[in-house]
Amino acid sequence: MADKVITLTDTITVGELADQLAIPVARLVGELFKNGIMATVNQRIDFETAQIIVEELDLDVTLEKKAQDVVQREERTLSKTAQSRPPIVAVMGHVDHGKTSLLDAVLDTTVASREAGGITQHISAYQTERNGRKITLLDTPGHEAFSALRQHGAALTDVVIIVVAADDGVKPQTVEAIKFAQAAHAQVVVAINKIDKEAADVNLVKTQLASEHGLNPEEWGGDTVMVEVSAKQGTNIDKLLDMVLLVADIEDLKADIDTPAEGLVIESHMEQGKGAVVRLLVEHGVLNVGQFLIAGSTYGKIRTLQDYAGAPLKDAGPATPSIVTGFKQLPQFGDHFEVVASEKEARLKASQYKQDASKQLSSATVTGTDLLNMMNKQREVQYLNVIIKADAQGSLTSINDSLKLLENDELAVQVVSSGIGDISENDVHQAVSSQAVIYGFSVQLPIAVKRVAMRDNVSVKLYKVIYELLDDVRDQLEAMLEPEVIETEVGSLEVQGVFKTGKNDSICGGKVLKGKIIPQSYARIHRGKELLMEVEIENVQRQQQEVKEVFEGEMCGLRLKTPGKIPLEEKDVLTVFTRELKKRTLAS
Repeated sequence: MADKVITLTDTITVGELADQLAIPVARLVGELFKNGIMATVNQRIDFETAQIIVEELDLDVTLEKKAQDVVQREERTLSKTAQSRPPIVAVMGHVDHGKTSLLDAVLDTTVASREAGGITQHISAYQTERNGRKITLLDTPGHEAFSALRQHGAALTDVVIIVVAADDGVKPQTVEAIKFAQAAHAQVVVAINKIDKEAADVNLVKTQLASEHGLNPEEWGGDTVMVEVSAKQGTNIDKLLDMVLLVADIEDLKADIDTPAEGLVIESHMEQGKGAVVRLLVEHGVLNVGQFLIAGSTYGKIRTLQDYAGAPLKDAGPATPSIVTGFKQLPQFGDHFEVVASEKEARLKASQYKQDASKQLSSATVTGTDLLNMMNKQREVQYLNVIIKADAQGSLTSINDSLKLLENDELAVQVVSSGIGDISENDVHQAVSSQAVIYGFSVQLPIAVKRVAMRDNVSVKLYKVIYELLDDVRDQLEAMLEPEVIETEVGSLEVQGVFKTGKNDSICGGKVLKGKIIPQSYARIHRGKELLMEVEIENVQRQQQEVKEVFEGEMCGLRLKTPGKIPLEEKDVLTVFTRELKKRTLAS
């Protein structure tokens, strides 16, 4: 009989699923409980969890996922008084292809030299002018760990400059940047950088982009603007900016001015003497000192307002990157912010946001990943406990996301706590109680805290480059892996004489059938098809002399170390092998 087919949406309550499956809800709750999920009747579970549970219950039911309409983000309807605004341009591409150096050339700064390891580790926002017109530029990280930052950066922008090194071609983060740009419906301009290099091959880059990724150059009859540049020599930088403005003009970019300011948090961190320092990108309205802001569950009054370089600003209009102080706490990376009329309104909205988040958490959907994680726990997964402290929210998000990618069926990273700011004594105390390693990213370890950590034997590791931090965590995890046992068959021998069979050792002689026999190896003794025992070959003799090896066709004597007395007989066959322990890696 064909399985019953049930169509479900993305999530369903436990009670509703029990009704659909025509089973008692207690049975379903019990099955979830067996797998480590404490679910109530009204708890929501996702489609993947439902599939897993149906398989566990061995029901003749097939679940199908109902196709859902894609809900697009609602576009803001501009007023009749909306004014033209500068384009927001994200600079994206593979690590070390010269994104930040290109910005250096545009801004005439030394951004790249200030980045640890020479790679961008945060989203940074800048502004420049070309022919009296402002252009807002976002520098996004190229390292694979910063996928969330790059996706966020692409979503903010009107135009994406994809930087590709002429001497290196299209690489994984290049492809990812193209996908992000396309998903965000942003216009794409390709900057083929490092044309001054001897190994530069511009045509190869264009061919890769056209044939593999659908970005066909204008000069080949396509619609993608590609500009050959050298950030190092400043070649064609003005032309690149002209092309960006030309592409942006097609979009007719506008924003409302006469409205309370709103936009997105692109970075936030703590600074001594200043408190929460938050980088904002205004989308509509105008920011002024003294205004009250709400961003997620936190709020504040703008105490200082600065441009991207730290110079005071009178105000910040649409598409203007700005730095503000005055928030009570750090807003989250990617939070939407808005200006409200009073501190009372800001406090009420922040409180409501917290309540909504709390409700959402209490009724959170149990996902298939949750269920599999619980099953993994029952299979004795080993956990590496860590505490993460970072300089900014974006970095913290990227690190936490990247740590999940290091996990497998045997090992997992448990983030005991994470936060922004320097490592504190409280972090050390928490590490002691949870046996955790403390990782600091671009933060300080005060001398007093260092003394406490040394006294309590807590490992504290500081890094300024994210992939070095991730490599260290990978090493820690790999050290926890049980080594792989490698067995290599080296030969076989037929027993032709038995001289001693003791309780823990035996002496025999025989002829090597194939390969070779060597001391300090192992052997499995077979009598016909029956496996009798595994033994260790302590030494090998030929003509009453100890030797290091005996080859096929030769006779030899063996002293065997056995786990017990063995009734060794003539015609028994010893299959000889070596055994070594090989260190495993997460990839193996």
